[in-house]
Amino acid sequence: MRYILRIEGVLNSVADWAGRIGAWISVPLMIVIIFDVITRRFLVLGSTKLQEGEWHLHAVLFLLCIGFAYLRHAHVRISLVHERFSPTTQRWIEFIGCLVFAIPYAAIVFYFSIDFVERSWNLNEASDSATGLPYRWAIKAFLPAGTLFLGLASVAVLLRKFVELFGSPELRHAMAERDGERAGETEPRH
Repeated sequence: MRYILRIEGVLNSVADWAGRIGAWISVPLMIVIIFDVITRRFLVLGSTKLQEGEWHLHAVLFLLCIGFAYLRHAHVRISLVHERFSPTTQRWIEFIGCLVFAIPYAAIVFYFSIDFVERSWNLNEASDSATGLPYRWAIKAFLPAGTLFLGLASVAVLLRKFVELFGSPELRHAMAERDGERAGETEPRH
């Protein structure tokens, strides 16, 4: 069981790393949006490249952070239903959800997105607009990367729920302590 926790920790770290990198994309995204708004409003300039740049940066942000959001329970969830169940039932729902939905979904999207990116690369796909951004394959390449990070995060959650459901009380306690230390590293101290 401790081996499962080590694997979960590594997968958690990889998805966490991708999410932190992705979060920094919000800085250039805000700069581009502010510049676009100011130039449209006051200089009456419009730029297809700026608009497409916003979409591209937003896609990268979303795709790199989706696994991170899943690990941090920041994703959309039906809390009204979920919170009515006992903690054990919640763990079973999450375990089965990862096994039946999240992991297969990530695997299927990853599989088909490779061909999607490859075709775009081979065509040297660019924007449909004459004044748009070139190299559309570059943004499409984040689709397999994002679903890979989502898949890794889903496996990490699956392993965590497995330990929570079937692990010894000592192991669950050790996992809770480790998580408390991790939270202390990322949260501000008062």
